[in-house]
Amino acid sequence: MRRRRPASAPLPLRDGVDPVRVRLPAAPEHGTVRDYLLARFPASAPELEELFVSGGIVDGNGRSLAHDAPCEPGGSVWYHRAPPVEPELPGDLPVLFEDEWLLAVDKPHGLPTTPRGGFVAQSALVKLRRSRGEDRLSPLHRLDRGTAGVLLLSRDPATRGRFQTLFQERAVRKEYEAVAAHRPGLGLPRVVESRIVKDRTCLQAREVPGPVNARTVVDRTGSPFTDEEGTWARYRLRPETGRTHQIRVHLAGLGVPVRHDPLYPQVLPAGTEDPGRPLQLLARRVALTHPVTGRPLAFESRRALRTGGAA
Repeated sequence: MRRRRPASAPLPLRDGVDPVRVRLPAAPEHGTVRDYLLARFPASAPELEELFVSGGIVDGNGRSLAHDAPCEPGGSVWYHRAPPVEPELPGDLPVLFEDEWLLAVDKPHGLPTTPRGGFVAQSALVKLRRSRGEDRLSPLHRLDRGTAGVLLLSRDPATRGRFQTLFQERAVRKEYEAVAAHRPGLGLPRVVESRIVKDRTCLQAREVPGPVNARTVVDRTGSPFTDEEGTWARYRLRPETGRTHQIRVHLAGLGVPVRHDPLYPQVLPAGTEDPGRPLQLLARRVALTHPVTGRPLAFESRRALRTGGAA
């Protein structure tokens, strides 16, 4: 099933950052947009009040909304949030390939793909928009913040949908590497299939009964190695679907969680992550047929996972 095309934003980007879109409820309990926004985002009340005064909250047609604007069922409002105070994150994003339609970069560990939570400017998308002066850049897929490796972005809105169709039709071949716990009796290679769901109320995705929606081919490569923390192996993974945290969930389910994973099998307390001990998961290779030129393309990360020592 094809995803619906996202609505065009009635506000321009601001310093490489997209405006926020808030969908109004189909059956609103609040009479005005102001009441709804304040009820939904109470911590942002001062900022929202200032935006109403300055005319910074607009409807889908770009018209500024007053304090008493009615809450139209099923509508949307847009505005720019004040940028958060952010710690500096790794920003090395070497280019692996580019043409007039496509950009492939090698994302570092610890950098979000897109603005999320407390990281806005400190995201791969915004860093690239700013450094390259390209406001039209848009990610074609996402890597978890902790995952390093090949990341593809569209440079041309007119052809972005053609690249996204390749992902939707599973015509993009992806290969990952992971350093994870070594389990001698684990029969590999194998295909892991399950149903994975993820909701906003929980940091973890989880496997549940029901029709399969996640499929990963798992194999081992190289020899196990031992250090002061245990015995580890290097795994080669080919996800045939793209569920949130799919590889991390499947490896944890096999009893071999990815090394330094802060979420699987258990969620570590916030703030305890060590940048010197990044998640040992790498998007090693991405291959596809260019939908505009017809040229076969393959991009490979130049990064390496650590296979020894406490880090």
